[in-house]
Amino acid sequence: MIKKQKILQSLNKIKKINAKNPRPDLINEALSIIKKGGIISFPTRCFYGLGVDALNPEAIDKVFAVKQRPYNKPILIFVENRDELDKIVDNVPPCALRIMDKFWPGGITIVFEAEETLPVNLTAKTGKIGVRLPMHQVAHALVRGMKGPITGTSANISGNPGCLLGIDLDSRIADKLDLILDAGPLK
Repeated sequence: MIKKQKILQSLNKIKKINAKNPRPDLINEALSIIKKGGIISFPTRCFYGLGVDALNPEAIDKVFAVKQRPYNKPILIFVENRDELDKIVDNVPPCALRIMDKFWPGGITIVFEAEETLPVNLTAKTGKIGVRLPMHQVAHALVRGMKGPITGTSANISGNPGCLLGIDLDSRIADKLDLILDAGPLK
């Protein structure tokens, strides 16, 4: 009976969202959770990701706990546009500009020297931060609405394969999430 209740609780967290035209009310619901320090799962280009406020150390700790991720592995972040880089990276070298021109938005993560103001658990005390400008409409709507970076690490137990369907999230992950935005299968 307890296992059945847990499955139903996880199913109640799942909201179907249109991948190409996400409903603003669902994006706002997810943003409300993120801004309050909660944790969600959302579609990215290839896998479902875990999203929290990338500037909230306590929320970042939740990502480490949910993923069972070692604290010596940094977490990548998603930004809305290049202008956000001024707040989170120390400098943008010319080679990074060329990569951004060619591959952003998209699946390319660029590693920068992090601003000292970023939470140390986000960077795993490396002084570096991986940044991506997401192409997926749901992920982009989230960072646009957040007006700041969110985490974009895959929604899986550390070392396990990523998840291509929101409904297929590992129950050890799903049980700890506040919301799952399910846009169907990812490529």
